[in-house]
Amino acid sequence: MSRLTIIVAATLTNGIGKNSQLPWRLSKEISYFARVTSNAPEGSLNAVIMGRNTWESIPRKFRPLPKRLNIVISSNEQYELTPPAATAPIYLHTTLNSALERLSQPETLEKPIHRAFIIGGASLYRDTLSISPSSQSFVDRILLTRIISPSFDDCDVHMPDFQSVDTSAASHPWKRASHEELQAWTGIEVPEGIQEENGVQYEFQMWVR
Repeated sequence: MSRLTIIVAATLTNGIGKNSQLPWRLSKEISYFARVTSNAPEGSLNAVIMGRNTWESIPRKFRPLPKRLNIVISSNEQYELTPPAATAPIYLHTTLNSALERLSQPETLEKPIHRAFIIGGASLYRDTLSISPSSQSFVDRILLTRIISPSFDDCDVHMPDFQSVDTSAASHPWKRASHEELQAWTGIEVPEGIQEENGVQYEFQMWVR
C-alpha cells in the first residue's frame, strides 16, 4: 500500500471543529476535498479513513462517500454503519492497524487502492502522524486548507501541530510544496493564493516529507 495522506482544513492554531461540526461553510473547499479524494485511475479507488465522529458529522444522505472506499474506525465492533443499500464500499474496523492491514491486502478489496486519505478526526490525525517512517503506512503528505481569517478561536477540537509532532524522524522534516507540485499530485486544477468565501479567507497548501 502507498503512504498515507492527511487531508484537513485547519486554522492558524490548528482548530478543525466546533460542536462536532466544521466551524465554517465553504462549498468550494468541500468540492476540492471531493475531487481530490475521488480522483483515481480507472479500475482503482481511493480510500478515505475516518473515525466514528467524523463519519457521523457527514450528512446521512452523503454517506458513505461515493466513488471511494470508506473505512470507519470505532472501538464498538457492533456499530452499525449504514443500511444494506450502500452505494460505495464501506468497512468497520476497531483499530487503525487492522484498517491499514486491510488496505495492504488487495484480495480483500473490490478494486486496487490508488491512494489512502486520512480525513479525521483529531485522534486519528494524531495516531497516523506518530507512525514510524520505517512503516509502509508512514504519513508523507498533508493536503492542508489553511483557514487564515477569521481566527475561529472558539474551535473546541484541534489537530496536532504536524511540524512539531515527534516521529523520531529528524531526517524527515516537513516542507511546503509549490502550487505546481500540488496541482501535479492531485491531478486537478487548484485555485492558487488566498481564496475568500462567505467572509472566510483560506489557502490550499501541500506539505511533504
